[in-house]
Amino acid sequence: MGQHEQPASAASQPLKRLEDFSLMDLRSIWLLLQGSSVIDWTRLDFTSEQEVNTFIASHGFDVSQANDRRRIAQIKGAAIDYLRRQFNFPIPRPVEQASVVELLLIASGKGHRQLCACIILKAMHIIHHVEARELQYSLALSDQEMFSMVEERVYRLVGHMLADGLPITEFVGGRKRRDSIYTKLLSKREAHASAVYDKQRFRIVTRTKEDILPVVLYLSQHLLPFNYLVPTESVNTIFQLRHHFKKHPQYATLVNRVEGAGGLDAVTMTDNLFSAESYRIIHFVADLPVRTPEPLIAKAPAHVQPLGPIIFGLCEFQMVDRQTEEANEKGEASHASYKERQRRAVRDRLRIGHASRHGKKKSK
Repeated sequence: MGQHEQPASAASQPLKRLEDFSLMDLRSIWLLLQGSSVIDWTRLDFTSEQEVNTFIASHGFDVSQANDRRRIAQIKGAAIDYLRRQFNFPIPRPVEQASVVELLLIASGKGHRQLCACIILKAMHIIHHVEARELQYSLALSDQEMFSMVEERVYRLVGHMLADGLPITEFVGGRKRRDSIYTKLLSKREAHASAVYDKQRFRIVTRTKEDILPVVLYLSQHLLPFNYLVPTESVNTIFQLRHHFKKHPQYATLVNRVEGAGGLDAVTMTDNLFSAESYRIIHFVADLPVRTPEPLIAKAPAHVQPLGPIIFGLCEFQMVDRQTEEANEKGEASHASYKERQRRAVRDRLRIGHASRHGKKKSK
């Protein structure tokens, strides 16, 4: 595998039609659009080894590579050690000895072993994220270099999607300019809200509204693992999911099995102070896993080299269909009107402080 290559799981993969979604697919979509945390899940619903391998590949790992299997085993061992040290957690030997592929399938089963596998995976999720951050902070890697690595992975996948004729009419990637970052931070009411999640963002416009969820699922399967969604940062002002899925009778029982399915009853409205009431969008923030070039890891301090090869790049994805996009560019919902409202609020705040008229609605 080359320095920048990701496991090739997406080339020439068909787009799933809505009527073909599995329960695992529904869970992924619900998590992405509602902005909840995978740590609150109590089970997975993978049904085949192929599904599991695709999921692992979306994290940047290739289980056919010995080094990747070794790194995954290290993460699993650290998770088991943590659970035993902190909680005296009993782990059945078959679960302890299972490969990561087997562990994900056990977590999709039943009984005590299923619960144990799910708990181990939650700990693995956190440990991998923390250790990848430690590796990333130890690398001689600028923001611009990190942005380029993320763009390389995103553009490669979207290139496959366009070449395969998936229903995408527009794709735009971009980096937020410094002036825009300054304005955004000045517009935030919370003094501690210094994070800007859309320094790097990607926008996909689909042919129709019906194409949005299949495209979101495709991204989740091949690029953005649902477990690395940033909780509470999702906005969905397009779909009321339960109503949407009622068009397909086979989902009548499935939607009731989605954890927290009450969230399917409502859209997630934006709390962006400057967005017009008529503005419609789906957006979510994810930590995108990318493989670090081997020469870069080789230059890192010795104590973090075993933590390779995956690091994470924070980015925002926006999803909308062509008709909604056209409506968004009219009147108060337009981007120009949005930016003018934001600039006006910042001018007022710099002169007289944050106006009380803003109430409790917060800026993203």
